[in-house]
Amino acid sequence: MMNAFNRNLRILTTSAAVSLVMLSAPQVYAATPADTLVEGFAIDDIITLDPGEAFEVSAAEVTANTYSKLVMLDQKDTSKVIGELADSWTISDDGLTYTFKMKPGLKFASGNPITAADVAYSFERAVKLDKSPAFLLTQFGLSGDNITDKAKAVDDLTFALTVDKPYAPSFVLNVLTATVASVVDKQFVVSKAKPMTPTAEYKYDNDFGNEFLKTGYAGSGAYKIITWRANEAVVLEANPNFFGEKAKLKRVIYRHMKESSGQRLALENGDIDIARNLEPNDLAAISAKKDLAAISAPKGTLYYFSLNQKNPNLAKPEVREAFKYLVDYDAIGETLIKGIGKIHQSFLPEGQLGASSENPYKLDVAKAKELLAKAGLKDGFTVTMDVRNTQPVTGIAEAVQQTLAQAGIKLEIIPGDGKQTLTKFRARTHDIYIGQWGSDYFDPNSNAETFTSNYDNSDQGKTKTLAWRNAWDVPELTKKSQSALLEKDSAKRAAIYQGLQKEVLETSPFVVIFQQVEVAGYSAKLKDFKLGPSFDTNFVYTISK
Repeated sequence: MMNAFNRNLRILTTSAAVSLVMLSAPQVYAATPADTLVEGFAIDDIITLDPGEAFEVSAAEVTANTYSKLVMLDQKDTSKVIGELADSWTISDDGLTYTFKMKPGLKFASGNPITAADVAYSFERAVKLDKSPAFLLTQFGLSGDNITDKAKAVDDLTFALTVDKPYAPSFVLNVLTATVASVVDKQFVVSKAKPMTPTAEYKYDNDFGNEFLKTGYAGSGAYKIITWRANEAVVLEANPNFFGEKAKLKRVIYRHMKESSGQRLALENGDIDIARNLEPNDLAAISAKKDLAAISAPKGTLYYFSLNQKNPNLAKPEVREAFKYLVDYDAIGETLIKGIGKIHQSFLPEGQLGASSENPYKLDVAKAKELLAKAGLKDGFTVTMDVRNTQPVTGIAEAVQQTLAQAGIKLEIIPGDGKQTLTKFRARTHDIYIGQWGSDYFDPNSNAETFTSNYDNSDQGKTKTLAWRNAWDVPELTKKSQSALLEKDSAKRAAIYQGLQKEVLETSPFVVIFQQVEVAGYSAKLKDFKLGPSFDTNFVYTISK
């Protein structure tokens, strides 16, 4: 019997073939329609599609294709930010107020006009909801109490943002390219807001449309969100009101497919147009076929595992260092990530200001045993690792499990989908978590903030950086990281980040393994398919068949 999701898809599509593409059984395929792009993609990390809450890699790609922001990263020159909704902007002499003049005549997908009031409301709801990405805005001194004064519409086409310190302008503008700064349709969202009873923890009388936007849509991007079903698919449809270059295809379907081999088979059969999670062997096989092609792009996404400092064994500095000597980086580089990544051990990805390319650690079991003995754990211990059951994460976890065993550490792997493992990680109930971190915006502070800053190490802490998630309490490092934001001289700012990376390498609970090279296999019938420089710049509106 067809479930409601597939019935909905039949209504949405003009061809029964698309419905077949979406059926739950992975063996059932059908050729993709001429007006539809189907991507095989592991999207089990999506928890919500509300841009005020979404903080996952796959969700960011979806929102980037469906929402607009004041400014966006210049893909031709990632050192620059260009206007999207904003036509121009000025900065006050004291460096505190950014005034944006918006492009006139723009509309949301609903048909409502896009105004400065929509921008102000979008900032207000993100700050007051106080979900995971809110710290990207609250780091400017914005709070629920002052947001309506600090982020406001001067008139219909003028928006003013006042920050608390004279930060480097490039930093502020880059933050505004992040998903959390996406602009929502105020009129539409307000109509969908759920009444709430104020409490000590949440003092507002409505949810700012959060429940609706988890699966709903209120944007102005090239595509609009039609359907999302967890661990099955996201369906997008061209937005006829989009103010920029119109989408070439009527519909885009992200079909959840975890296995690289399944994606390869579906691509070879013509059942999907793009395969997004290919392992080295499948990538090589696809590259050799004349009717298929492969593409790659360096990404600012890092793969790492981290040690929860609530675990008394993992909190010992010698243990933190020992783990860095218990990874066979060379073997991982030559097998699991060949062609899809490069070994990289610092928290700043190559390509960003101040990034270090030094990789001082290598597999050294004797050194690790020495450190464990110094920590009083010469016989090792047992610990768990939460692992998203996709590659190359699973393979890396299994490789680390083997090398840890050589030093007497018994690692129990706890598999789960992206949502399960992320939820546990964010609740600080893990021992070890292995995952990926992509920069929220193209500025070194995006990674420095999350890897080095922890403003309140209590479980009630509001700024839930990676340092916080791992209960790594580092007040002095937090201060050093913050100092870089006020340094306008690029060379001096880069030097601060160089120092931070060295300190984190030596002392942190983070074991950074590699930097992603994003790859995809695709049908040669596609035109103008590209991968962007960041996980939220993989735009699909340019693609045609």
